[in-house]
Amino acid sequence: MKRDDNRNMFIFLALSLAILFGYQYFVQGPKLEKERAAAMAAKKAEAAKPAAVATPESLYVEGRLPRDQALAQTPRVQIDSPALKGSLSLSGARIDDLYLKSYKDTLDKNSPLVELYRPQGAEHAYYAESGWVGQNVAGVPAGNSVWTVLSGTVLSPGKTVVLGYDAGTGLTFERTLSLDDKYMITVTDKVINGTAAAVTLAPYANIIRQGAPATLGKNMILHEGGIGAFSKDKGYTVPEFKFHNWEKDAKKKAYKADSTGGWMGLTDKYWLAAVIPDQTTKIHAAMKATDQTPADEKDFNFLYQAGYVAEPVTIQPGQPVSISYKIYSGAKQASLLSAYQEQYKLPAFDKAIDWGMFWFLTRPMFWVLDHLFGFLGNFGLAILGLTVIVKLIFFPLAHKSYESMTKMKLLQPKVEELKKKHEGNAQQMQIEMMNLYQKEKVNPMSGCLPIFVQIPVFYALYKVLFVTIEMRHAPFFGWIQDLSARDPSTLFNLFGLLPYDPATIPLIGGLMGTSLHIGILPILYGASMALSQSMNPPMPDPMQRRIFQLMPIMFTFIMAPFAAGLLIYWIWNNVLTVAQQYALMRQMGVENPIDTFLGKVAKTKPKSEAAHTIEVAEEVIHEGEVIQPSKPKTAGGTKRARTTPKKD
Repeated sequence: MKRDDNRNMFIFLALSLAILFGYQYFVQGPKLEKERAAAMAAKKAEAAKPAAVATPESLYVEGRLPRDQALAQTPRVQIDSPALKGSLSLSGARIDDLYLKSYKDTLDKNSPLVELYRPQGAEHAYYAESGWVGQNVAGVPAGNSVWTVLSGTVLSPGKTVVLGYDAGTGLTFERTLSLDDKYMITVTDKVINGTAAAVTLAPYANIIRQGAPATLGKNMILHEGGIGAFSKDKGYTVPEFKFHNWEKDAKKKAYKADSTGGWMGLTDKYWLAAVIPDQTTKIHAAMKATDQTPADEKDFNFLYQAGYVAEPVTIQPGQPVSISYKIYSGAKQASLLSAYQEQYKLPAFDKAIDWGMFWFLTRPMFWVLDHLFGFLGNFGLAILGLTVIVKLIFFPLAHKSYESMTKMKLLQPKVEELKKKHEGNAQQMQIEMMNLYQKEKVNPMSGCLPIFVQIPVFYALYKVLFVTIEMRHAPFFGWIQDLSARDPSTLFNLFGLLPYDPATIPLIGGLMGTSLHIGILPILYGASMALSQSMNPPMPDPMQRRIFQLMPIMFTFIMAPFAAGLLIYWIWNNVLTVAQQYALMRQMGVENPIDTFLGKVAKTKPKSEAAHTIEVAEEVIHEGEVIQPSKPKTAGGTKRARTTPKKD
């Protein structure tokens, strides 16, 4: 028995070893050979690829110098065009000094031009940088490398500037810059390999900004911060990173994307700085918010960066390589962004303007306003024209609504009878009123329809006035010189009649930026709203009626901080509404507050002598007397002769 057990054990071991070796030879062996072959192929492919390059970190250097001193630290080439004024630094070949000629900070005639870029070394530096990076490649220009001017003295439309850099290692770099008459700078970088070996380099471009003013990124309906457009599947994605929120989100703090073409940059309300690679180039894009706060400071100081590194290129000995890209530095004009988008085939470049999630309303709204402006020459008049167009579009709906409200006003005597009849029984009164409205085919809720229709229009116009630079500092007439800003007049100095600034008054002065800053337009808006409400039938409930009476006063304060253009739209809309209701009420023979007011004015107005004579004549005829022609008026007054009519 023991011998059988030993035999079985040896058989089991032999079979186990056979299975094990068979598995290794027939299964694992081919599998390992396949993996080894794949690894060798991958290694050969990796060796055939150009050497990988690191994504460059910002070349930013902390500085707190005044702007003029920072400019004086480096040699410069001037920039001058119809739209731009400034200079580029030969240290790093950075574009870091730009003003926008067509825009000023304020409406003051002595106001400085809007500053876009500020040089490195100055506090709140803001600039565009670009160059090449490579691993273990000597002679590549760094952020502090000084370039030489090879040709050109001023960068302007039709006049290019060519810069050169040569560290003596065999690599020669050239940079050609050109500028159109607006805000697009085209850069062509050329590298000539004069060494005996191939060199692998990758071009990059960045927009750098040290910190952001506290006011940026705070408005809920406006995007200010990082923005870009990157290829994704068959379309594009447009990520946004808001200043002062960007650095708080770990996922957004260092955003990366691989794309073919696209663009990326930093945007304010009206201004955009962006780098734009060739649209056929594959890039590795990054948008970062890096904490640069010194240990001894409490205030946060973040460095914002939006840029890309393109795929590396291998430059053979004696061979030159050139790449081109663009830098947009200027105002976000809707027509200009659309033109650049079409010209250079840029994805979603016009979305640098924050049209919002209701872009299908805001963009057509702006299109209409812009075309009306082209015809009328004034954006204020364009807003008035837009209001008329909106009223005409919704005229049938509004007419039906106002007709129903007029009928309700005509039914007011019957409603009052129902109140007296069912006094103390509110439920029965409501039932009788609904039956009355149903019988007369009146919808008591129809008055809300025009308001609901106006809400999307109101929002779209508010957005357009707020985000489009075309509305910035756009004048109307009189004291309204900026349709995108609040009414500058105020009740506290009798709308400018008293020669002092209420903002300088202790205690009260601090309230001038709030809703207590009541100007002429908010008052006109409240008055027009009150008049429009008075044309409607009164609310049946006393409490509701009181609330509606207070609404014009409340909205006068609520609307006071809003843009003047928005108030002009709403005032004019109310006026047109009142005119439409008035015409309808006169047509239907319904009493209205306008005729009632005019009747009261006519009764209190002093009568002329002719009117007095006619009134006396009417009284006499009413008494059965006949007026005979009187003699001319004497010093004693008008002499009247009366005769009694003969009896039949």
